[in-house]
Amino acid sequence: MTVVAPNAKAVRVALLGWYDAHARILPWRNAPHLGERPDPYRVWLSEVMLQQTTVPHATPYFERFIARWPTVVDLAAAGDSDLMAAWAGLGYYARARNLLACARAVTRNHGGVFPDTEAGLLALPGVGAYTAAAVAAIAFDRPANVVDGNVERVVSRLFAVETPVPAARLELKRLAHTLVTDDRPGDWAQALMDLGSTICRPRSPLCPMCPISGCCAGRATGEPDRYPVRAAKAARSHRQGVAWVLRDGQGRVALVRRPDKGLLGGMVGLPTSDWAETLPETPSVAADWTDAGAIEHVFTHFSLTLWVRVAGGRDGDFVWMPEAEALGALPTVFAKALIRAGTVEAGSFL
Repeated sequence: MTVVAPNAKAVRVALLGWYDAHARILPWRNAPHLGERPDPYRVWLSEVMLQQTTVPHATPYFERFIARWPTVVDLAAAGDSDLMAAWAGLGYYARARNLLACARAVTRNHGGVFPDTEAGLLALPGVGAYTAAAVAAIAFDRPANVVDGNVERVVSRLFAVETPVPAARLELKRLAHTLVTDDRPGDWAQALMDLGSTICRPRSPLCPMCPISGCCAGRATGEPDRYPVRAAKAARSHRQGVAWVLRDGQGRVALVRRPDKGLLGGMVGLPTSDWAETLPETPSVAADWTDAGAIEHVFTHFSLTLWVRVAGGRDGDFVWMPEAEALGALPTVFAKALIRAGTVEAGSFL
Protein backbone atom coordinates (compact mmCIF):
# COMPACT_ATOMS: atom_id res chain seq x y z
CA MET A 1 0.00 0.00 0.00
CA THR A 2 1.05 3.63 -0.46
CA VAL A 3 1.97 5.31 2.82
CA VAL A 4 1.45 9.07 3.12
CA ALA A 5 3.91 10.99 5.32
CA PRO A 6 2.17 12.55 8.36
CA ASN A 7 1.63 16.28 8.62
CA ALA A 8 4.41 17.50 10.92
CA LYS A 9 2.49 20.51 12.23
CA ALA A 10 -0.57 18.41 13.10
CA VAL A 11 1.63 15.84 14.86
CA ARG A 12 3.37 18.51 16.95
CA VAL A 13 0.17 20.29 17.98
CA ALA A 14 -1.54 17.06 19.01
CA LEU A 15 1.41 15.57 20.86
CA LEU A 16 2.39 18.73 22.77
CA GLY A 17 -1.24 19.21 23.80
CA TRP A 18 -1.32 15.65 25.11
CA TYR A 19 1.99 16.15 26.93
CA ASP A 20 0.74 19.29 28.66
CA ALA A 21 -2.10 17.25 30.13
CA HIS A 22 -0.39 13.89 30.70
CA ALA A 23 3.35 14.45 31.28
CA ARG A 24 4.85 11.94 33.67
CA ILE A 25 5.95 13.26 37.06
CA LEU A 26 9.63 12.37 37.37
CA PRO A 27 12.16 13.52 40.01
CA TRP A 28 14.49 15.05 37.41
CA ARG A 29 11.79 16.81 35.40
CA ASN A 30 9.98 20.14 35.62
CA ALA A 31 6.31 20.08 34.65
CA PRO A 32 5.44 21.68 31.27
CA HIS A 33 5.09 25.48 31.33
CA LEU A 34 6.43 25.78 34.90
CA GLY A 35 8.57 28.63 33.70
CA GLU A 36 11.64 27.10 35.33
CA ARG A 37 14.58 25.64 33.47
CA PRO A 38 15.47 22.11 34.61
CA ASP A 39 18.75 21.59 36.45
CA PRO A 40 21.27 20.40 33.81
CA TYR A 41 23.00 18.22 36.41
CA ARG A 42 19.79 16.35 37.19
CA VAL A 43 18.91 16.01 33.51
CA TRP A 44 22.37 14.69 32.64
CA LEU A 45 22.46 12.29 35.60
CA SER A 46 19.02 10.88 34.77
CA GLU A 47 19.86 10.43 31.09
CA VAL A 48 23.03 8.49 31.91
CA MET A 49 21.18 6.29 34.38
CA LEU A 50 18.29 5.64 31.99
CA GLN A 51 20.54 4.22 29.30
CA GLN A 52 19.82 0.47 29.17
CA THR A 53 17.39 0.51 32.09
CA THR A 54 13.86 1.58 32.98
CA VAL A 55 12.45 4.60 34.83
CA PRO A 56 11.18 2.52 37.81
CA HIS A 57 14.58 0.84 38.20
CA ALA A 58 16.64 4.04 37.79
CA THR A 59 14.50 6.33 39.98
CA PRO A 60 15.65 5.11 43.45
CA TYR A 61 19.28 5.27 42.29
CA PHE A 62 18.75 8.83 41.06
CA GLU A 63 17.19 9.87 44.37
CA ARG A 64 20.05 8.33 46.38
CA PHE A 65 22.66 10.01 44.16
CA ILE A 66 20.99 13.42 44.49
CA ALA A 67 20.73 13.05 48.26
CA ARG A 68 24.41 12.09 48.53
CA TRP A 69 25.84 14.28 45.75
CA PRO A 70 23.37 17.17 45.19
CA THR A 71 25.55 19.02 42.66
CA VAL A 72 27.98 18.08 39.93
CA VAL A 73 30.79 19.52 42.06
CA ASP A 74 29.83 17.16 44.90
CA LEU A 75 29.81 14.22 42.49
CA ALA A 76 33.21 15.21 41.10
CA ALA A 77 34.65 14.91 44.61
CA ALA A 78 33.33 11.37 45.09
CA GLY A 79 35.83 8.58 45.45
CA ASP A 80 35.97 6.10 42.59
CA SER A 81 35.09 3.14 44.82
CA ASP A 82 32.21 5.02 46.48
CA LEU A 83 30.73 5.90 43.11
CA MET A 84 31.08 2.37 41.76
CA ALA A 85 29.47 0.91 44.89
CA ALA A 86 26.54 3.35 44.62
CA TRP A 87 26.12 2.38 40.96
CA ALA A 88 26.02 -1.37 41.67
CA GLY A 89 22.86 -2.87 40.19
CA LEU A 90 22.45 -0.35 37.37
CA GLY A 91 24.67 -2.36 35.01
CA TYR A 92 26.87 -1.26 32.10
CA TYR A 93 29.52 -0.10 34.54
CA ALA A 94 31.56 1.88 32.02
CA ARG A 95 28.79 4.47 32.41
CA ALA A 96 29.73 4.95 36.06
CA ARG A 97 33.38 5.60 35.18
CA ASN A 98 32.30 8.02 32.44
CA LEU A 99 29.91 9.72 34.87
CA LEU A 100 32.75 10.52 37.25
CA ALA A 101 35.08 11.62 34.46
CA CYS A 102 32.43 13.97 33.09
CA ALA A 103 31.59 15.44 36.51
CA ARG A 104 35.28 16.15 37.12
CA ALA A 105 35.68 17.76 33.69
CA VAL A 106 32.64 20.01 34.24
CA THR A 107 34.00 21.01 37.65
CA ARG A 108 37.61 21.44 36.56
CA ASN A 109 37.15 23.02 33.12
CA HIS A 110 33.75 24.74 33.33
CA GLY A 111 33.50 25.93 36.92
CA GLY A 112 30.81 23.37 37.74
CA VAL A 113 28.49 24.68 35.00
CA PHE A 114 27.46 22.42 32.12
CA PRO A 115 27.99 23.76 28.57
CA ASP A 116 24.66 24.91 27.12
CA THR A 117 25.14 23.74 23.53
CA GLU A 118 25.05 20.31 21.95
CA ALA A 119 28.60 20.73 20.65
CA GLY A 120 29.91 21.82 24.05
CA LEU A 121 28.22 18.89 25.78
CA LEU A 122 29.50 16.44 23.19
CA ALA A 123 33.07 17.55 24.00
CA LEU A 124 32.72 16.30 27.59
CA PRO A 125 34.21 12.87 28.41
CA GLY A 126 31.72 10.05 28.23
CA VAL A 127 28.96 12.15 26.65
CA GLY A 128 27.72 10.68 23.37
CA ALA A 129 25.47 12.09 20.68
CA TYR A 130 22.21 11.04 22.34
CA THR A 131 23.07 12.39 25.81
CA ALA A 132 24.38 15.67 24.38
CA ALA A 133 21.17 16.15 22.39
CA ALA A 134 18.95 15.23 25.36
CA VAL A 135 20.65 17.62 27.79
CA ALA A 136 20.79 20.41 25.20
CA ALA A 137 17.07 20.09 24.48
CA ILE A 138 15.68 19.38 27.93
CA ALA A 139 17.98 21.52 30.10
CA PHE A 140 18.70 24.38 27.68
CA ASP A 141 15.75 24.27 25.26
CA ARG A 142 18.00 23.88 22.22
CA PRO A 143 16.34 22.44 19.09
CA ALA A 144 18.27 19.16 19.26
CA ASN A 145 17.13 15.90 17.68
CA VAL A 146 16.76 13.52 20.65
CA VAL A 147 16.32 9.91 19.50
CA ASP A 148 16.27 7.05 21.99
CA GLY A 149 14.59 3.64 21.74
CA ASN A 150 11.15 5.05 22.56
CA VAL A 151 11.49 7.75 19.91
CA GLU A 152 12.72 5.24 17.34
CA ARG A 153 9.61 3.15 17.94
CA VAL A 154 7.23 6.13 17.68
CA VAL A 155 8.87 7.40 14.49
CA SER A 156 9.04 3.96 12.87
CA ARG A 157 5.28 3.56 13.39
CA LEU A 158 4.39 7.14 12.54
CA PHE A 159 6.12 6.83 9.15
CA ALA A 160 5.66 3.04 8.70
CA VAL A 161 9.39 2.52 8.10
CA GLU A 162 9.95 -0.86 6.46
CA THR A 163 13.73 -0.97 6.80
CA PRO A 164 14.68 -3.30 9.67
CA VAL A 165 16.57 -1.94 12.67
CA PRO A 166 19.44 -1.46 13.29
CA ALA A 167 19.93 -0.60 9.59
CA ALA A 168 16.99 1.85 9.80
CA ARG A 169 18.49 4.01 12.55
CA LEU A 170 19.91 6.72 10.29
CA GLU A 171 16.59 6.92 8.46
CA LEU A 172 14.66 7.11 11.74
CA LYS A 173 16.93 9.89 12.99
CA ARG A 174 16.41 11.82 9.76
CA LEU A 175 12.64 11.44 10.00
CA ALA A 176 12.65 12.47 13.68
CA HIS A 177 14.59 15.60 12.72
CA THR A 178 11.75 16.69 10.41
CA LEU A 179 9.55 17.09 13.50
CA VAL A 180 12.00 19.24 15.52
CA THR A 181 11.49 23.03 15.60
CA ASP A 182 12.56 25.97 17.77
CA ASP A 183 9.20 25.81 19.58
CA ARG A 184 9.49 24.00 22.93
CA PRO A 185 12.25 21.55 21.92
CA GLY A 186 12.71 20.27 25.49
CA ASP A 187 9.01 19.53 25.91
CA TRP A 188 8.92 17.98 22.44
CA ALA A 189 11.73 15.55 23.27
CA GLN A 190 10.08 14.52 26.52
CA ALA A 191 6.64 14.24 24.90
CA LEU A 192 8.00 11.72 22.40
CA MET A 193 9.68 9.78 25.20
CA ASP A 194 6.49 9.72 27.27
CA LEU A 195 4.38 8.64 24.32
CA GLY A 196 6.72 5.75 23.58
CA SER A 197 6.88 4.70 27.22
CA THR A 198 3.17 4.84 28.07
CA ILE A 199 1.10 4.61 24.86
CA CYS A 200 3.21 3.55 21.86
CA ARG A 201 4.52 0.54 23.77
CA PRO A 202 6.73 -2.19 22.28
CA ARG A 203 3.87 -4.68 22.51
CA SER A 204 0.14 -3.99 22.33
CA PRO A 205 0.32 -0.24 21.62
CA LEU A 206 -2.68 1.69 22.97
CA CYS A 207 -3.60 3.23 19.62
CA PRO A 208 -7.14 4.35 20.66
CA MET A 209 -5.52 6.48 23.41
CA CYS A 210 -2.78 7.91 21.20
CA PRO A 211 -3.04 11.65 20.43
CA ILE A 212 -1.38 11.21 17.02
CA SER A 213 -3.03 7.96 15.91
CA GLY A 214 -4.92 9.82 13.19
CA CYS A 215 -1.58 10.80 11.64
CA CYS A 216 0.09 7.41 12.09
CA ALA A 217 0.96 5.54 8.89
CA GLY A 218 1.75 2.41 10.91
CA ARG A 219 -1.74 2.31 12.36
CA ALA A 220 -3.16 2.86 8.88
CA THR A 221 -1.53 -0.40 7.77
CA GLY A 222 -3.58 -2.25 10.42
CA GLU A 223 -0.42 -3.70 12.01
CA PRO A 224 1.21 -0.93 14.04
CA ASP A 225 2.95 -3.37 16.37
CA ARG A 226 4.88 -4.77 13.39
CA TYR A 227 7.05 -1.65 13.63
CA PRO A 228 9.89 -1.19 14.10
CA VAL A 229 10.72 -4.09 11.79
CA ARG A 230 13.39 -6.24 13.41
CA ALA A 231 16.28 -7.99 11.74
CA ALA A 232 16.76 -11.62 12.75
CA LYS A 233 18.72 -11.87 16.00
CA ALA A 234 21.89 -13.88 16.26
CA ALA A 235 21.75 -16.64 18.84
CA ARG A 236 23.11 -15.60 22.26
CA SER A 237 26.16 -17.64 23.25
CA HIS A 238 26.44 -19.42 26.60
CA ARG A 239 29.42 -19.40 28.94
CA GLN A 240 30.38 -21.03 32.23
CA GLY A 241 32.57 -19.98 35.10
CA VAL A 242 33.33 -20.41 38.80
CA ALA A 243 32.96 -17.84 41.58
CA TRP A 244 35.07 -18.43 44.67
CA VAL A 245 33.47 -17.35 47.98
CA LEU A 246 36.26 -17.21 50.57
CA ARG A 247 35.28 -16.28 54.15
CA ASP A 248 37.65 -15.29 56.96
CA GLY A 249 35.54 -16.51 59.90
CA GLN A 250 34.84 -12.93 61.04
CA GLY A 251 31.84 -12.27 58.84
CA ARG A 252 33.90 -10.96 55.94
CA VAL A 253 34.20 -12.19 52.38
CA ALA A 254 37.14 -11.87 49.96
CA LEU A 255 36.60 -9.53 47.00
CA VAL A 256 38.77 -8.34 44.13
CA ARG A 257 38.80 -5.15 42.09
CA ARG A 258 38.11 -6.00 38.45
CA PRO A 259 40.24 -4.42 35.69
CA ASP A 260 38.99 -1.05 34.44
CA LYS A 261 38.58 -2.40 30.93
CA GLY A 262 36.08 -5.09 30.02
CA LEU A 263 32.85 -6.46 31.44
CA LEU A 264 32.00 -5.06 34.91
CA GLY A 265 35.18 -3.01 34.66
CA GLY A 266 36.32 -1.20 37.79
CA MET A 267 33.76 -2.93 40.03
CA VAL A 268 34.48 -5.04 43.08
CA GLY A 269 33.56 -8.67 42.53
CA LEU A 270 34.06 -12.17 43.81
CA PRO A 271 37.23 -13.91 42.65
CA THR A 272 36.23 -15.76 39.50
CA SER A 273 37.59 -17.91 36.75
CA ASP A 274 37.41 -16.88 33.12
CA TRP A 275 33.96 -17.24 31.58
CA ALA A 276 34.18 -19.57 28.61
CA GLU A 277 32.31 -22.36 26.81
CA THR A 278 34.03 -25.01 28.93
CA LEU A 279 34.21 -24.95 32.72
CA PRO A 280 37.66 -24.11 34.18
CA GLU A 281 38.47 -25.38 37.66
CA THR A 282 41.59 -23.54 38.82
CA PRO A 283 40.85 -21.82 42.17
CA SER A 284 42.30 -18.42 42.98
CA VAL A 285 43.67 -19.71 46.28
CA ALA A 286 44.29 -23.15 47.74
CA ALA A 287 41.48 -24.07 50.17
CA ASP A 288 39.02 -26.84 51.02
CA TRP A 289 36.37 -25.75 48.52
CA THR A 290 32.82 -27.10 48.63
CA ASP A 291 30.15 -26.86 45.96
CA ALA A 292 27.20 -24.51 46.64
CA GLY A 293 25.44 -24.97 43.30
CA ALA A 294 25.14 -22.51 40.46
CA ILE A 295 23.35 -19.32 39.46
CA GLU A 296 22.18 -18.24 36.02
CA HIS A 297 22.66 -14.72 34.69
CA VAL A 298 22.04 -13.09 31.31
CA PHE A 299 24.22 -10.34 29.87
CA THR A 300 23.49 -8.49 26.65
CA HIS A 301 25.54 -10.78 24.42
CA PHE A 302 25.73 -14.04 26.35
CA SER A 303 24.16 -16.07 29.13
CA LEU A 304 26.20 -17.39 32.03
CA THR A 305 26.13 -20.36 34.37
CA LEU A 306 28.28 -19.40 37.36
CA TRP A 307 29.17 -22.23 39.70
CA VAL A 308 29.74 -21.21 43.32
CA ARG A 309 32.49 -22.70 45.47
CA VAL A 310 32.78 -21.88 49.20
CA ALA A 311 35.69 -22.16 51.66
CA GLY A 312 37.19 -20.57 54.76
CA GLY A 313 40.61 -18.94 54.88
CA ARG A 314 42.58 -15.71 54.88
CA ASP A 315 45.28 -16.28 52.28
CA GLY A 316 45.53 -14.17 49.14
CA ASP A 317 45.63 -10.53 48.13
CA PHE A 318 41.95 -9.59 48.57
CA VAL A 319 39.69 -6.79 49.68
CA TRP A 320 37.89 -8.06 52.78
CA MET A 321 34.36 -6.71 53.28
CA PRO A 322 31.49 -7.61 55.65
CA GLU A 323 29.11 -9.86 53.73
CA ALA A 324 26.01 -7.69 54.22
CA GLU A 325 27.95 -4.66 52.96
CA ALA A 326 29.34 -6.66 50.04
CA LEU A 327 25.85 -7.68 48.99
CA GLY A 328 24.94 -4.03 48.41
CA ALA A 329 28.21 -3.17 46.66
CA LEU A 330 28.48 -6.09 44.23
CA PRO A 331 27.13 -6.19 40.68
CA THR A 332 24.00 -8.33 40.42
CA VAL A 333 25.72 -11.45 39.10
CA PHE A 334 28.10 -11.59 42.08
CA ALA A 335 25.40 -10.68 44.60
CA LYS A 336 23.39 -13.65 43.31
CA ALA A 337 26.45 -15.89 43.74
CA LEU A 338 27.05 -14.64 47.29
CA ILE A 339 23.42 -15.35 48.19
CA ARG A 340 23.78 -18.80 46.64
CA ALA A 341 26.76 -19.41 48.93
CA GLY A 342 24.49 -19.05 51.95
CA THR A 343 24.73 -17.06 55.23
CA VAL A 344 23.62 -13.69 53.80
CA GLU A 345 19.95 -12.96 53.15
CA ALA A 346 18.64 -11.83 49.78
CA GLY A 347 15.97 -9.57 51.30
CA SER A 348 14.41 -7.49 48.52
CA PHE A 349 17.56 -7.57 46.41
CA LEU A 350 16.47 -10.06 43.75
